[in-house]
Amino acid sequence: MLGKGLNDDGVVATVAVFERLELVIDPELGIDIVNLGLVYEVTVTGAEVVIDMTLTTPGCPLHASIEDQVRARVGELAGVATVVVNLVWDPPWTPSSMSPLARRDLGF
Repeated sequence: MLGKGLNDDGVVATVAVFERLELVIDPELGIDIVNLGLVYEVTVTGAEVVIDMTLTTPGCPLHASIEDQVRARVGELAGVATVVVNLVWDPPWTPSSMSPLARRDLGF
């Protein structure tokens, strides 16, 4: 497990979770899920991290792979015992959800 990422009180820092999520690449688009705007909320309660996120389409055939990557990357942080991924569809993802970097890289 990675040793960094804890707040002064020993709880996982939300910013550290986002840094790990930036390592999860959408296999179809080649851009990380944070810059794609797929991550809506991260909640840290003790050793549990809950991530509310979406996908570019509800029928995304790679949803299981992306969820597994999220659990693995965030689970590497020291202090994390449980990673819960909630796929949500409201609000729906649109290209305007992407960061300027992602829009540029994808030609939007």
